[in-house]
This record gives sequence, C-alpha cells and structure tokens, in this order.
Amino acid sequence: MSKRDMYRKLNWQGGTPREVAEIVNNLVEGKSNNTGDITLVASGATSTTIYDERIGYNSYIGIEPKTQTAASTYFPYGAFQDTTDQSIATITATANVTLNTTDYSLGTSLADGYKIKVDYSGLYNLQFSLQFVNTDVQIQDVDVWIRKNGSDVAGSNSKFSIPNSHGGTSGHLIASLNYYIELAKDDYVHLAWATTSTNVTIEQLPAQTTPTRPATPSAIMTLQYLSANSYTTNLFTEPYISAQSQGQATISHPANTGTSKVYRYIIVG
Repeated sequence: MSKRDMYRKLNWQGGTPREVAEIVNNLVEGKSNNTGDITLVASGATSTTIYDERIGYNSYIGIEPKTQTAASTYFPYGAFQDTTDQSIATITATANVTLNTTDYSLGTSLADGYKIKVDYSGLYNLQFSLQFVNTDVQIQDVDVWIRKNGSDVAGSNSKFSIPNSHGGTSGHLIASLNYYIELAKDDYVHLAWATTSTNVTIEQLPAQTTPTRPATPSAIMTLQYLSANSYTTNLFTEPYISAQSQGQATISHPANTGTSKVYRYIIVG
C-alpha cells in the first residue's frame, strides 16, 4: 500500500456514515494523506522534481529535512594562507598578496596563487591577517586593499604603520581587517599592497622554541558566506519550491554531490 492510499477516500457519490466518520476523524487527527518523501538528485544537480498528482498550480508545498544529511546547513567558506616571504619590487609598484595553502574550502577555491573564487552569489565576509616585517631604522607605511575581478574595490584601502628596526630586531606588525563584499558566482577577490620602503616585507616565521611556538604564516585570508543579499542567482541554505504545475513541482537546491538527502513534503490546496 502506498503512502497516498493509507487513508480512505470517498467516491464522488459520497459514503456510508462510518466512512465519513472515519475520514473526518482522520482529518481532526492531522491524517489527511497529502504527504510524501523526495530524495534530492545527486551528482552535482541543482534541482529535483516532485511528481505527485495531488499538486496543483496554486498548491502550497512545504518541505523539511527527513535525514541528517538533508538537515546539514550549507554555507560556503574558505580559509587560505601563505608560507613564503613576500616582497615588493619598488615603492611605486603594487603587489598581490599570494596564497599557497588551502586550509578549508566549501564553495570557494584558490586560483592563480592569490585569487579566491566563489561558486555562489551572495554577501561575504572577507577577513585577512598579514605579518609585516620592517628591517628599516625608520617607521614605514603600508597600504592594503581589496581587488574584485582584478579591479580595486572603492573604499577598501587601509594604511598601517610598521615599527622600525630597534636594537638589531626588526619591527613587526599584524595587519588585520574584515570587510563585507558582494560577489556573484565565479567572481574572485584578492588583496593588493604597496609600501613606502622595500625593506618592508610580508614574512613567514618558522616554528620556534624556548618556549615552543607554531609557525607564523605570512598571510591568512578567510571568506565566509553571509546572505543571498540582492542577487537573483543566489545561494540558498535550504531547498525551496521554485516552480510548480499540475502534478509536479521543482525543488531548487545547492549543487548536491551527496546521497541520502531525503525531504518530507506536504501538499495543501
């Protein structure tokens, strides 16, 4: 017996008092026989179709996760770092902050050794931490700003003053900031920098002893999805009904590469 046949239906001419009472009692108890299950299509699919003759053009279709994998929230993120020293050619030049290590990534990726590319549109929080070192005896300044698809992002620059070398020890400063930025699918972002002295570098430091300390990356960048914002081709954290017609409905969802993402649905109207 299928789920849709679990509860009695009356024929068009009506039914016996017992049949009517059974159906009414079932409705009072919330047993209206208008539910079903759907497993999202895998292999990177971004939509799944429900085929159910009970669906109409104006039906309300509610969906909720039924399995743990379906209930997992999907938020793109990326954490990247660099383990090399970075310098700049001249004080009139700019340089891109390089990245050579992917720590964590979901819906984001590292490209060309310095770009972070996103697979989904939305509003993101970009954060960075740069380990600047100054070997000059004078305090020197650096500018750090964001570029999106190769173009400078207006209003994204920050200026930092790096302490001078003192007593034979170089000056050190961590430059860090977070910035909200709108990105469309396949957009990329990266950091650029400039300095008043070529004696200023972005430097990695090896693990140290006495006391024991871990290595210091020269650069750390993270990108975290916040909201679909104003984009129409956006990311959504849960599947939703994007289209429907008589007898079927389309569920749009993030690209699904997993299995066993089962959702329960209910049809009203």
